[in-house]
Amino acid sequence: MAVDENGTIQGVYNSFSPELEKVKIKKLDGVLIPGFVNSHCHLELSHLEGKVEKGLGLIPFLSKVMVSREAKEKLIIEKMVEADKRMYDNGIQVVGDHVNTALSASVKEKSKIKYHTFVEVIALKVEDAQARIDDAKDVEFHFDHNHSSITPHAPYSCSKNTFKLFKRAISDDNIISIHNQESEEENKLFRYKNGKFIDFYAKNGISMDDFKAQARNSIQSYLPYLPINNKLILVHNTFTSLKDLDFVDRMNRAMVLCVCPNSNLFIENKLPKIQNFALDNRNIVIGTDSLASNDTLDILEELKTIHREFPDLDFKQTIKWATLNGAEALNVSKDYGSIEVGKTPGLVLLKGMKNLQLTPEVTLERIV
Repeated sequence: MAVDENGTIQGVYNSFSPELEKVKIKKLDGVLIPGFVNSHCHLELSHLEGKVEKGLGLIPFLSKVMVSREAKEKLIIEKMVEADKRMYDNGIQVVGDHVNTALSASVKEKSKIKYHTFVEVIALKVEDAQARIDDAKDVEFHFDHNHSSITPHAPYSCSKNTFKLFKRAISDDNIISIHNQESEEENKLFRYKNGKFIDFYAKNGISMDDFKAQARNSIQSYLPYLPINNKLILVHNTFTSLKDLDFVDRMNRAMVLCVCPNSNLFIENKLPKIQNFALDNRNIVIGTDSLASNDTLDILEELKTIHREFPDLDFKQTIKWATLNGAEALNVSKDYGSIEVGKTPGLVLLKGMKNLQLTPEVTLERIV
């Protein structure tokens, strides 16, 4: 392989290519892959590393983040810079990052990582919906216009009216990345209008008088209100059933399933049905979530967890989830996600692999 000083792939050769006879070759011992794509992150929450206990469950986790996320702007930016560097050193080349403010814009402008920024819309009160959508568009203005979009945060944080207004407010090229079925409590809320979310809303002064039980899981309740032509990334899917996915299929709706295994274990101590997703040939990508819900921002560690818990999965399949699938989901596959002439994907060497088996002992080295 030939790479120029800008990291652009100039050529991909086999060991018998005549072009190699007149050049000095650097040999590497390991598996060479393109830079990772972290399809779901919250860089803004980096200052909460070590501040939230493991195993709280989603609703106590949300409450803890809400009361802990306020900090001095200088500290928040410093921790984002540190987290950005850690991701780059961990071989991550592209990140899909969720934000609520414009604070990360300056960090991303200087970063070696390519970001797509998702500005979250959170509006449970009917009267707040349009203002929150307008606010999200104002925040989006601070980021790369070609690589940013607004998105509903989650079904439990947006009203039906918010989804309807959101649908009218966006263009077809707006990528949607929504937290989906992180907790069984989310499904209980939509099926029966009971469970811990009801208490959560009451404590935060949010009336649920207008909310009606849907007698079905959350994704089956809110998905019809999302625009059908937009690229859709469903994040977490910890409690997504095959029946839920069949519902999506019946809607003839293309979607991407983003799994964040170490975050899922951190918060709920449960993993999504990744093996079933894979057997069903779903479009899967991988994320880390934030340092509030993860000990590290490292896609290799996410892959190790996946292979530890689902040992029948093939590395040749999962490495695509961590690279090309993510680049395609974030609309950056023209330059990232695979080793092809003309791309600048970054290059990462996986060391210690035997027969393409990903074990806990495997390490990485960033080459480009």
